[in-house]
Amino acid sequence: MNFDLTPEETMIRQTVRDFAENVVAPGAKDRDEKSEFSFDLMHQMGELGFFGLPFSEEWGGSGGNTVMYALAVEEISRIDASLGLGFAAHVSLGCSPLYWFGTDAQKREYLVNAIQGKYLAAFGLTEPGAGSDAGGTQTFAERTSQGWAISGEKCYITNAGHAGYIVATARTSREHRRISAFIVPAGAEGLSVRCAYNKMGMRSSETCEIHFDRVEVPQDHLLGEEGKGLHQFLDILDGGRISIGALGVGVAQAALDASIEYATQRRQFGRPISEFQAVQFKIADMAMEVEMARTMVLKAAWLKDQHRPYAREAAMGKLFASEAAMRASNQAVQIYGGAGYMKDYPVERFMRDAKLLEIGEGTSEIQRLVIARQLGLGR
Repeated sequence: MNFDLTPEETMIRQTVRDFAENVVAPGAKDRDEKSEFSFDLMHQMGELGFFGLPFSEEWGGSGGNTVMYALAVEEISRIDASLGLGFAAHVSLGCSPLYWFGTDAQKREYLVNAIQGKYLAAFGLTEPGAGSDAGGTQTFAERTSQGWAISGEKCYITNAGHAGYIVATARTSREHRRISAFIVPAGAEGLSVRCAYNKMGMRSSETCEIHFDRVEVPQDHLLGEEGKGLHQFLDILDGGRISIGALGVGVAQAALDASIEYATQRRQFGRPISEFQAVQFKIADMAMEVEMARTMVLKAAWLKDQHRPYAREAAMGKLFASEAAMRASNQAVQIYGGAGYMKDYPVERFMRDAKLLEIGEGTSEIQRLVIARQLGLGR
């Protein structure tokens, strides 16, 4: 087995790392404190080709692969997890449905501009009564003479405030659990978006409520086949878990880096706390879990690039990396002691941001169910 990155993958990682450290890092703390989303940074990432990494050049992509994309998400998230979340949601949840299930006309009209970062893309799945039970969607699309009229609401939707389009799921039968996906353009009559959540973490990501009041879309804005939306978004979520796993690796790596730096500088009892075995063990465990999480996530990405089954590995990577990020950030706060509880240092932000990773894109409990069913357990 060869665990070395290719020269191209190494170059992409370094390019994104330079951007993250030089452009993203300076304002990360202020953006978090002000809950300030930066579309400008997202736009720059699109112009630099980051959004196109997993997509073909035919549709404005970079012709890269999923491994490159996972490395890029990790590097951005190591500096600013909120921006990493916006990046992951835009590409994996907003662009990927059109890339994999859209017609050529739909891709030309919407996908190319999204990949270039001219606007963002959002995925409207979660509802007040449909979270882990995504099939419990109550938003309804009624067939009309011109196409469809969509009514309902979505919550906790990333990037919706700056989205050029929203891929929204809706029932198309009142009697059966028949779910379809639709492309809803920004500015459609009856569509309203409100981004005003007061969040514990990921404070500078854009999280919104969406309301559909008989929003009319033409027939050609149906994405894929009618009634196949459930299968489509389950496929999309498998790929999205790789990016959330990469986000978790980035946060865990940031916590590890900060812990090593602080432990070598902070002195107690006349010597650096890095000389105390208790601190060394914490940092050693963090380093081990970061390495394990990264390997798991990149394996899932590699399997996807090889067009091999990867659902189990994606769930495992997302589950382990998200929980490793939470453990690492928790231990980082402990190593910092009282200083770690203060906003003067970044580790409290890492801890707040990490918690979402155990919830979003399928909770840790859902990941364990996915893994169990991949192993032939349950129904």
